[in-house]
Amino acid sequence: MENDKNKNSALQEKDGISPPEIVSFSSVEQIQKFRKTQPSSKELVDGILSRNISALSRAITLVESTNANHLAKANEVINACLPYANKSIRIGITGVPGVGKSTFIEAFGKHLTGLEKKVAVLAVDPSSTISHGSILGDKTRMEELLKDPNAFIRPSASGETLGGVARKTREAIILCEAAGFDTIIIETVGVGQSETAVHSMVDFFLLLKISGAGDELQGIKRGIMEMADAIVINKADGDNIKKSNLAKVEFSRALHLFPAKKSGWTPTTATCSAMTHEGIPEVWKTIEKFLELVKGNNSFREKRADQNQYWILETINEQLKTNFYNQPEIQKLLDSTIKEVQNDEISPFAAAQILLKKYFKD
Repeated sequence: MENDKNKNSALQEKDGISPPEIVSFSSVEQIQKFRKTQPSSKELVDGILSRNISALSRAITLVESTNANHLAKANEVINACLPYANKSIRIGITGVPGVGKSTFIEAFGKHLTGLEKKVAVLAVDPSSTISHGSILGDKTRMEELLKDPNAFIRPSASGETLGGVARKTREAIILCEAAGFDTIIIETVGVGQSETAVHSMVDFFLLLKISGAGDELQGIKRGIMEMADAIVINKADGDNIKKSNLAKVEFSRALHLFPAKKSGWTPTTATCSAMTHEGIPEVWKTIEKFLELVKGNNSFREKRADQNQYWILETINEQLKTNFYNQPEIQKLLDSTIKEVQNDEISPFAAAQILLKKYFKD
């Protein structure tokens, strides 16, 4: 019975089947037709497999929907796409605001499309409920990559919880892979827990840095440094080249302080300039060396399997949380219980137990 449940999971991966040969994007007429209708699950899947970008976008929107009625349809689409997924390299890119992530991703993406790669750029953005994030700006900053017929850029849906946004991004990866994209770049804002979420869904994790930020010696957050498979010092151009090389040395020393990676890979450091494209080809060569190692010693497959397990459990946690807060009786009781806690009439722990007992009883 448990095996049957796993087979029906929207996050269960299988050995991939190569997607159909891609010739070109769908015609304008096809796209307009798609936009005017509400396609069925089969129409969305057929569109994705034929690389209809409108179908891919609409399927991702469906996955991102919080409407409970859309969940079954979204799962149908994902499950139908799974046999055609799992054929890409997934690269996570993080760095604090101002490090030049958008410029780097555009330069890196253009280099990859120049190598006849098909690149999808997704984003994990645990945005605030006030500003709703600024990831949409990335789409305007990556103008050249946006025009590239072998690239697809998708801003993430803003949300109140990182878990929900990350889950949607995880499923968007499957859809992009089924659409024939062989290189998936996941961008994260670099200021919170989103790095952990991205690390749990990618094969290679790249940390972007700049020199002169005052943290060459202390590094960035220890957890992020430990996750990195490579550190690249961006903006190494003009008068900044010397400082960037010094930063590279300092980060190389810092990396030696961390435990060896399970995969056997030794994290590297490098410099580049996204403006002049100096060092961009070398970043890809580093990733190719990484892939050769991890696929050779089977750690690539093992990591993917561990990630699948992680996301099954995360999805259960997220679904339980969603169901709890959407339960009508809980919604009625929640406000009054919170007020009792605020007035010190009951402890938060006792209040939580009351609500949970009510939820599971109903």
